[in-house]
Parts: sequence; C-alpha cells; structure tokens
Amino acid sequence: MNKLLKQLLLVCVCLFALTGQAIADSLSDADGAYDAGDYAQAGKLFRPLAEQGNAQAQLNLGWMYSNGQGVPQDYKEAEKWYRLAAEQGNAYARSSLGVMYYFGQGVPQDYKEAVKWYQLAAEQGEASAQTSLGVMYFFGQGVPQDYKEAVKWWRLAAEQGNAKAQAKLGVMYNNGQGVPQDYKEAVKWYRLAAEQGEDFAQNNLGNMYYKGEGVPQDYKEAVKWFRLAADQGDAGAQFYLGWMYYSGQEVPQDYKEAVKWYRLSAEQGYADAQSDLGFTYESGLGVPQDYKEAVKWYRLAAEQGAASAQYMLANMYGYGLGVPQDFVLAYMWANIAATNAPASELQEKASYRDSIAKNMTAQQIAEAQELARKCTANKFKGC
Repeated sequence: MNKLLKQLLLVCVCLFALTGQAIADSLSDADGAYDAGDYAQAGKLFRPLAEQGNAQAQLNLGWMYSNGQGVPQDYKEAEKWYRLAAEQGNAYARSSLGVMYYFGQGVPQDYKEAVKWYQLAAEQGEASAQTSLGVMYFFGQGVPQDYKEAVKWWRLAAEQGNAKAQAKLGVMYNNGQGVPQDYKEAVKWYRLAAEQGEDFAQNNLGNMYYKGEGVPQDYKEAVKWFRLAADQGDAGAQFYLGWMYYSGQEVPQDYKEAVKWYRLSAEQGYADAQSDLGFTYESGLGVPQDYKEAVKWYRLAAEQGAASAQYMLANMYGYGLGVPQDFVLAYMWANIAATNAPASELQEKASYRDSIAKNMTAQQIAEAQELARKCTANKFKGC
C-alpha cells in the first residue's frame, strides 16, 4: 500500500512539474510575441494562462487592455485583470491598480484606494509604487500631507535607481522640504536622474550650474543640461536655453535661436517663455516687430499670473501698441502687476500704475480698480 502511494505521489509530482514547465513555456512564447510587437498573438497566448490564474499573465493582459495593444483599449477590463493578479500579491499589478484608482480609469477616482494599493506594492519594494506613494504624501492626496514621509518613499525608490524618484528627492533637498536644505545633495540626486535621461532632472541640474548652487557656477555645463532636456521637450529647459541664446551666455548671442526655444516652451504654456516671446515681438528681436503678436503672448502669460507680463500688457494698453489705447485697462493690469510682483519690483510696478493715473479721472480710476478686483477673482481670465 505504501509503495502504491509513493508511486502515485511520484506521478503527481511529475505531472505538476510537466504542467509548470508547460505554463512557463507558454508564458515565454507570449512574452516573445509581445516583444516582437505581435500584440494580437501575445494576447491570445496570455489569455488562457490568465484564465488559469497565472498572475504574470493576468498582469500582462491588464497592461495590454490599459494600453490598447492587440485589443481595444478598455480600462475596466484592464482593472479586472490587474485586480486578479494584485489579489495574488503581484507587486506590479498592485502598483498598476493604484494607478487606475489615482486617475479614475475603469474605476471611480479614489485617492485613498490608490494609496492602499501603492502602499502594498511599495512595501514589497516596487520602486514605481514607492515613487507614487511619495507623490501622495507630498500633495496630501488620500493621506495627510507629509514631506518627511514623501522623502522616505522617494529615497527607497531612488536607491533602487528610479530616475523620477531621484529627481524628486533632488527637489526636496533643493527646497529643504522634509530634509534640511542641501544644494550638494540636490545636485547628487539630480545628476543620477539626469544621467538616466530624466528631462526634469536635466533641467534642474542645468539650473544648479547656472546659479552656482551646490556646484561652481558654469554656464557651459548649464547649457549642456538645458539642451539635453530641451531636446526632450521640457518646457522649462527650452525657456532657459532660449534665455542663454538671448543673452549670449556660453553660446553666441542669437535672437532667432532664442525665439525658436521660447516659442517651443511658450506653446506648452510656460508663462516666462510666453512673456519673453512677447518681448521679442514687441522689440523686433529675432522676429519682425509685431505689437499684436506681442500682446497675444503677454496676455497668455498674464492670465497665468506672471507679473512681468501683466506689467508689459499694461504698457501696451498705456501706449496703444497692438491694442487701442485704454488707460482704464492699462491701470487695471498695472495694479494687478504691482500686487503680484516680488518685493524687489514692487516700486517699479506701483510707480507705473500711479503715472497712468495722472491721465485718468477719479471715476476711471475707480472703474479700473473694480476691474482689477474682478480680474483677480477670475484668476486673470477674460479680463
């Protein structure tokens, strides 16, 4: 009897081993089809494995539905497969399910539920989940805002080489949030991320070289990092690279090249670039002088709260450049600019506002002040 049981047990073990090998082979075939770009075939191979409960296949099928690869994009179907894998403890599926709850894809948006799944994956050491959990603590989404906790999770991900976490950790050291301010430590983390091609970190590293914070001031090195980030489409880097060409810092002064980079940044909504692009049109530097185009870009930046653009827009109304001369609107924008300007520029903005007032009646000043109140309440839109 014992001998028979042993034989049956041996047969079961062999069958289990053969089944396991068959699943592994099928999963490998599916992975191969996916890597080759044959998503339809990959989906066909992943599906039966997923239906048999293979967590990796469930994760992969969820990914394909999430991205519309080989199947119509379907967030509900993606969420279904992610959840099945997540409930088996798959860290990547848990992280992906957190993403679905964060963005409200296939499920109602729910930051607390996103935190739950990010936390589970993060505690398993999944770097992207650690990064996302850090974001939740940084912004206070689904959890109380806590910079120290954000730093904790970003550090864990950064130490695994996650470039986004490295860049974010650099910001925390740069700004002294959750850690003592330390420019050298900021540079360290920015560099690690920048060397992996993270454009946000490349831009920030360029800024550190430009300002000489944590490293010796070096415009040439700043240009290098700005260019790398700008070529990837980073709006901030495009603006700064435009400024380097405009001012001729470590590159030949070239207004046309400056305009090129300002425009790329401005079209992405970067307010400083919009303001500077407006100035190039007003001044005819690198482009034909065009006051209407200048007003267009000043207005876009002014509507984002850029005090410099609000001031320039006031100037255009005051002199009737690109718009009919209108002292009421000139005063309104100058008044708003004076309110939003940094302390170092307050006197300049206020003096210009007061100079406009000399051309106005008391009734016009009262009207302009009322318009400024309404414009500010509407967050500078439609003014």
